[in-house]
Amino acid sequence: MPAPRYTVSDVMTHTAVAIGREASYKEIVELMNQWKVSAVPVLEGEGRVVGVVSEADLLPKEEFRREEPRLPDQLEEASKAGGVLAEDLMSSPAVTVHPDATIAEAARIMARKHVKRLPVVNGVGMLEGVVSRSDLLKVFLRPDEELEEEIREAVLTDLTPGMSLEFSVQDGVVTFRGPLHDRALVPLLARAVRAVEGVVDVRMELDGASPAGA
Repeated sequence: MPAPRYTVSDVMTHTAVAIGREASYKEIVELMNQWKVSAVPVLEGEGRVVGVVSEADLLPKEEFRREEPRLPDQLEEASKAGGVLAEDLMSSPAVTVHPDATIAEAARIMARKHVKRLPVVNGVGMLEGVVSRSDLLKVFLRPDEELEEEIREAVLTDLTPGMSLEFSVQDGVVTFRGPLHDRALVPLLARAVRAVEGVVDVRMELDGASPAGA
């Protein structure tokens, strides 16, 4: 039985706060404060994402209020200090993700691009929702019983058919105990269990095998 594949569509916020190109600086700040978000996608036409305005795009107005940029890498930021509309302030093209992307793929994009939220777009760039860092962490809210069932049915059935391995799940930490004399299975088993969405860690306390997730 294959393990369920968790995607962005499983955890994203489907009702996204968004703005148009003509939204004013103050409107954007008020919207972010009202909805407690750190960034908003900028839309045009029927909902195509053309950019994102984040807190980082808004801060130069305060940062360069009284002084000119002194370093070359400050010039782009300083240029936004005079912006009053979303189209002047936004970062474009927007960093986005598709709804069928995996949780891991979305996390990698956020880490690589140093962003906290990603607009979720379909194949033609239309907004379908927003996914945040906190949304990606929702998989760690899965009950231990649910993780145990998936590990037993989707992992052990494939890797250890006919064998009875004892394991427990507590607060997302999976611990295997008992006999497992085929040492070659240890890293394969640990890797497969870590790939289960919501697993925090894997511990190997097996007889005949090296300890602690070798």
